[in-house]
Amino acid sequence: MSLKNDIQHHHNRLDTAKRKLDSAKARGDQEMITKFTDEVDQLAKKINSLKGKQDYNMNKERKSLLDMPFSREITKEEQADLGKLKKSVKGLVIVHPMTKMGKQLRLDVMTGFAPKKF
Repeated sequence: MSLKNDIQHHHNRLDTAKRKLDSAKARGDQEMITKFTDEVDQLAKKINSLKGKQDYNMNKERKSLLDMPFSREITKEEQADLGKLKKSVKGLVIVHPMTKMGKQLRLDVMTGFAPKKF
């Protein structure tokens, strides 16, 4: 499973456990309350761990993009035919400002990062 799907899966399990915990509290079932409280704590800890790993991977990718020697704005004409541009420039990585990476880099326009000038 990918990291994103894994986090989503654990969030779904956490929501289910919280709902069951609420119903156990309404019934006053102490054994089930203990069980679901432990499960909620365990799932919250796992989610925080996965989010930390996701942040680490994002920062690693951001650093590799910033270490590339050349970057520039992608013009509207180039955006119209990105396939052609990617084929002509080896190692080109295009980052859109609305993606997680684009927001982290604080981009205003679509930007291309490459090892050589293009």
